[in-house]
Amino acid sequence: MILAAGRGERMRPLTDVQPKPLLEVHGRPLMQWPMEALAAGGFAQLVVNTAWLGEQIAMRFGPRHAASDIVYSHEGRDFGGALETAGGIVRALPLLGAVFWVLAGDVFAPDFVFSQAAVDRFVGAGRLAHLWLVPNPPHNPAGDFGISPDGLALNDASAKHTFSTIGLYRAALFAPPYCHIAAGNPDGVKAPLAPVLRAAIGDGLVSAELYRGAWTDVGTPERLAALNAERKRPAQGGPEHR
Repeated sequence: MILAAGRGERMRPLTDVQPKPLLEVHGRPLMQWPMEALAAGGFAQLVVNTAWLGEQIAMRFGPRHAASDIVYSHEGRDFGGALETAGGIVRALPLLGAVFWVLAGDVFAPDFVFSQAAVDRFVGAGRLAHLWLVPNPPHNPAGDFGISPDGLALNDASAKHTFSTIGLYRAALFAPPYCHIAAGNPDGVKAPLAPVLRAAIGDGLVSAELYRGAWTDVGTPERLAALNAERKRPAQGGPEHR
């Protein structure tokens, strides 16, 4: 699932006329980078949620792009606006499998490799989520989560890292006792992801690892301009960083 429903307030005025995931980095929409990386890893069934100017996303990519089949969860059309991350995931659960990737369509991580091996490790471990964290950027110096010596995510730690938005999840995370939104979110409940994750982390059911590859939260026009000022990158990056 690629999250593409946000308003992108900090990116205004660019996002007054275009949804943030369609803003271009090196000649391609932001969200196209992870779409192509997922397809390269063998994950070609995509769910994309939309809200703000979401019709532009559906028009840009349609039901199939390159090697990927795309289904849309139109939160703006159905509920008048975005449902936040947990609300959007629960809304899309009927379109997803028992285990699935989730990432934000406005994060640039061109070297990240989405691998079946990572999915197999996650499934074998039996946890509810696995998060990729990154070194803290200047705009989030305190970080979000720590990592224990045995690879569990920690709510409290002396050293915390920033959540990259890239994660593997089991659908069971988005049900009681960690999430109390009705299946399929028929009422359009808005809910953030962090409380769901923190509750499961407290029970030792979320693992994490540190990713040191190129990563940018493209949250401001200045960060977008800085990325586009860099040397143009190839279509796919190097090996997965662990």
